[in-house]
This record gives sequence, C-alpha cells and structure tokens, in this order.
Amino acid sequence: MPQLDAIDRKIIRTLQKNGRMTNLDLAAEVNLSPSPCLRRLRLLEQSKAITGYSVDVDARAYGLPVTVMVRISLEKHTKDVVDHFEEQMKRIPEVLECFVMTGLSDYMLRVVVSDLEGYERFVRDRLQSIGGIGSIDSSFVYGVVKRTHVFPEISGHNM
Repeated sequence: MPQLDAIDRKIIRTLQKNGRMTNLDLAAEVNLSPSPCLRRLRLLEQSKAITGYSVDVDARAYGLPVTVMVRISLEKHTKDVVDHFEEQMKRIPEVLECFVMTGLSDYMLRVVVSDLEGYERFVRDRLQSIGGIGSIDSSFVYGVVKRTHVFPEISGHNM
C-alpha cells in the first residue's frame, strides 16, 4: 500500500463526501492547483488507494427495504470449506458485505432483500445450498442511526 500524506487523505475524504465533483472543485477544496491535484488523484487510483467510484442509493427506494445482519459459523475450517464459502459469498447479489470475524461467528454478512419471504428464499436457496455452514444467526435492521462512507481524520494528520 502506498504511504498517503495529509493532502492525499484530504483528497480522499473530499471525494468520499462528493465523488462527482470536478477536478477544478476538488483542487480548490484541497488547496492545490488543478494539475497537481489531478496528478495526485491518478496516482491514488493507480496505487489502488482509491478502488473505484459508486453512487449511494436508498435501498427502500430501490425496492430492498429489509436489511439483515447475518452471522455465519462454519462446521469445519478446512481450506476447501473456507474457500468454497468465500467464493459463494462473492457471487450472491443479496450479500452486500461479507466480513471475516473473530469471536463466536466466522463471518458477518450485510444482506438486503425485498421482504421477509425474500429473506427466507435467500436462506433456503442461497445459504443452505452452499453446505458446510454450522449455524446462521440473523438480526433484522429496523433503523439506522448513522451511515457514512467518509473516513475519520487520522490523529496527527491535519486536514
């Protein structure tokens, strides 16, 4: 990973807040002239410090109002079982995020579905068909207090 300086971090945080801004606006926001700003941005993209650009969408408006946090424990932790499970997670569109965890569960998934019946289909048709799963523990999200994609500032790195 590249070593990022305070200006690189400021570019990243600014784009996390508004990824559609022009280079001219970005340069003004981070106190650079446009050419050096664009050069830094391209280096951040090439080094994979910036991994891509996307749009935030309200899941309810899209038609997926049910979010479920799913804790998964595998029956065995052999390389084949783990690799198979992780490959399947990458292919299931309802799984927005899959984290490898410490503690009681092996994985935490963030899943979106249209309704309770959709979640039942997801469990029966997608998860249970994978095999090797020891337990599935689900918690339904009924409210969101905070949701952001903007990283916090790092102590000692003024922005």
